[in-house]
Amino acid sequence: MRIEAYTQVQQLYNAKKPVKTQEQTRTASSDKIQISSIGKDIQTAKNAVAAADDIREELTAPIKAGIANGTYQVSSESFAEKLMRKYEEIESL
Repeated sequence: MRIEAYTQVQQLYNAKKPVKTQEQTRTASSDKIQISSIGKDIQTAKNAVAAADDIREELTAPIKAGIANGTYQVSSESFAEKLMRKYEEIESL
């Protein structure tokens, strides 16, 4: 079978293709972000920690003065007791 009017058949198929319209208007889109109240609380806590001093001078000043004067004494019993408590805490994890 031979089709003589090939160009006419092709024109029929081409005629039925939908033509894309360029009438689509593009609207400006913008991204929005919403932070939960828990996220805001965490951010506030982070800022407070960052603003705080790393060393609490009210606790370290008397120890430094005792070391400088040679009057600072460490109780070996107290040290050993605290060391064992810390060891037990680590072992329980």
